[in-house]
Amino acid sequence: MTELFRSLDASCTYGKKMGTEMNLTIGSERVSTMNIELIKLTTEYREQLFEMLTEWKNDIIENHTDMSPWKIWVNDFHNLEYYIENLDTKEKDENGWVPDTTLFCFDKDRNIFVGAVNIRHVLNDALLKTGGHIGDGIRPSERGKGYATAMISLALDECKKFGIKRVLMTCNKNNIGSAKSIINNGGILENEIEIDGHIEQRYWIQL
Repeated sequence: MTELFRSLDASCTYGKKMGTEMNLTIGSERVSTMNIELIKLTTEYREQLFEMLTEWKNDIIENHTDMSPWKIWVNDFHNLEYYIENLDTKEKDENGWVPDTTLFCFDKDRNIFVGAVNIRHVLNDALLKTGGHIGDGIRPSERGKGYATAMISLALDECKKFGIKRVLMTCNKNNIGSAKSIINNGGILENEIEIDGHIEQRYWIQL
């Protein structure tokens, strides 16, 4: 995500389905209303999932763009039942994987998926260095519209349910849009570290 995200109006209401309505503003001008929720994937959303991931996959191949959150790419989404069954890690295993939950960002007005988040319930040494509690991504056609900031806000509410009191989020220093969406949600930069030739920024958000 290389675009700068638009600011969000302070007023928002949360529903029992992990949803929110947010008024998007640029300066003092209100431009649109966002009606989104984070949902657990079911077969009911087959069409929305296939449409989003097909677009996303093509963009990754053509433009070598970010695959975050990587968990949505671990298994073949065409085998939907298997994909859903293996989307979340239930408990820490011998490979070092930690318990996590993957949720999809559903635009209720447009009946489409616009992105996804992967929430790690605890951190291991690797995630503490880079990756953090939340991996997030917005599909290519919906970037630069404020969805990332709104989706992270909803993900932070989910983190509270898992008993997480302080959330770590990281991003590539060159990913200005990602950093902006983290800062918009209260992210405070702790430090920058070099990983595989690039600079990774580490932000903490107090819940």
